[in-house]
Amino acid sequence: MDAHCVWKAGAQLGEGPVWSPSRDALFAVDIRGSRLLRYTPADDRGRAWPLEEAACWLVERADGAGFIAGLRSRRLVGLTLDGDRLSMGPEMLRLEEDIPGNRLNDAMADAAGRLWVGSMDDAEQEASGALYRIGPDGSVERADAGYTVSNGPALSPDGRTLYHTDSPSRTIFAFTLAADGTLSDKRVHIRFGEEDGYPDGMTCDAEGHLWVAHWSGGRVSRFRPDGTLDRVVRLPVSNVTSCAFGGPGLDRLFITTAAQDAPAGEPLAGGLFTCTPGVVGLPPGRFGAS
Repeated sequence: MDAHCVWKAGAQLGEGPVWSPSRDALFAVDIRGSRLLRYTPADDRGRAWPLEEAACWLVERADGAGFIAGLRSRRLVGLTLDGDRLSMGPEMLRLEEDIPGNRLNDAMADAAGRLWVGSMDDAEQEASGALYRIGPDGSVERADAGYTVSNGPALSPDGRTLYHTDSPSRTIFAFTLAADGTLSDKRVHIRFGEEDGYPDGMTCDAEGHLWVAHWSGGRVSRFRPDGTLDRVVRLPVSNVTSCAFGGPGLDRLFITTAAQDAPAGEPLAGGLFTCTPGVVGLPPGRFGAS
C-alpha cells in the first residue's frame, strides 16, 4: 500500500497529528518551523499559523476550550482557534525545570482524561528524557525515565497496554496500564533493525494493531499485538514522523513527515500524507474531566 500527499505543508519537523471530531480537521505541529498546521478533508485544504513559541504536540480539551499544547520550553499552555484567530493562553504547568536542555516531544490523552507526555534531550545525546502522567487535576507523576528521544505514547483499544518508544535505541516498549494510571511490567515489544530506520510516532487501530512511523525508513508499518509485522505503507520521503486516524469514520490514516535532514530529491518531504488502510482508528483522547 502507498500513501499519497494531500498537502505540501513544507514542515521542517511535522509531528503530533491529532484528529478533531468537533472541527472535522486534522491538526499537527511543525516543531522546527514553529507552526500550527490544519488540514480539512472536506475542502482538501491546508492552513498554517505561526506560533510565538514552538509547540511539540496538541491534545484537545474535554471542556471544549480548544487544545492543550506542549511547548519546546517544557511548558503546557492552552491553545484556542476562534475562526482563523489563534490564541496561546498562559502557562498551566511546567515540567523539568531542573533540566533546561530537555524539551517535550510527544503526548496523548487516555480515556480517563489523563495526559501521557514524553520529554527528550534537545541535543539527542543524553538519556535525560522521561514519560509523565498528568492527571485531569493537574497532578504530575514521572511514570518512567531513561529516554534520549521519547516518542509516540499509544494505547491498546482496551486501555490496558501503553506503548512508548526510545527512538535512538530503536526500541518500542510495552507497559501494563492499571485503571489508576500505574504502569508496570515494562518490556521490549518491538526492536527495529538498522535497515528499518528509527521508530517515531505511532497509534493503535480498533483491532489492537500498532501503526508506527519510520524515521529514515520511508514507511509506516502495522504490527500485530504480538509485535510481528502485518503490513507496510510506503511513502516517497525518508523521514516519516507520526500517524493518526481521522476523517468522520476514523478510516483514514494521516501521516506527517519532515523536510529536516531529508535526502536530496524528495520534493514532498515535510508534506502531509494519507491512505485508506481498510481498518478504523480509536477515538482521540481528550485532556481533563468531561
